[in-house]
Amino acid sequence: YQCLPAMPTPPLSLRYAIGRGSLGVLLVATSARGLCAILFGDDQLGDDETALQAELQQRFPRATLLAGDDDTRRQLAAVIALADNPAAAFELSLDPHGTAFQRQVWQALRTIPAGSTVSYRELAARIGAPRAVRAVASACAANPLAVVVPCHRVLRSDGTPGGYRWGLARKLALLAREAALPPFTAPPTA
Repeated sequence: YQCLPAMPTPPLSLRYAIGRGSLGVLLVATSARGLCAILFGDDQLGDDETALQAELQQRFPRATLLAGDDDTRRQLAAVIALADNPAAAFELSLDPHGTAFQRQVWQALRTIPAGSTVSYRELAARIGAPRAVRAVASACAANPLAVVVPCHRVLRSDGTPGGYRWGLARKLALLAREAALPPFTAPPTA
C-alpha cells in the first residue's frame, strides 16, 4: 500500500469590491463558490480601503486578489441593502472559510431571526455543545461574513451587548434597526 501525494490545492482567486454604506466602509470578497468575506472598516483598521485589502489578504494569504467585476459590485450592493434593511431577503451563495466547529456556529447564527437575540450559552446549547460557550464566542469573533452571518445577535448572559468584531457602535446600530422591525410571524400552514 502506497500513500499518494496530497492533491494540490487549486489556487484561490478572490474578487473584491469596497463601498460605503450607512455603517461605514465595507469590503465584500467572493470565491467561485460564493461570498467568503464581508469586512467592515473598524477602529483598529480605520475606514481605510488599503487596510481592508490588507485584512482580506491576511485572511486568505495564498489567494490572488482581483478587482471586483459587475457581479461583485451587485453583491456589495446586496450586503449594504441588508445592513440597511435587515428584513430584506438575501439569497446569495456563501463560502465561509473556517473550521467545522466555526461553520456549525455560523450556520446556527443564520437561524436567529432579525429582531431576536440569544446568549452565547443559548447558542452553544443550540449546536449541542452547552459547555463550549467560550469556543462559541471565539467562533463568533472569527466570523468572516459580517451582517449576513449575524453574530451581532448574540449577547452576554446578562443581556448586555458584549463585544463585536466590527465595533460596538455598529452592533448597537444593527440591533436597533432590527428591534424596529415588526415581530416575525411564521406564515400560516395550508
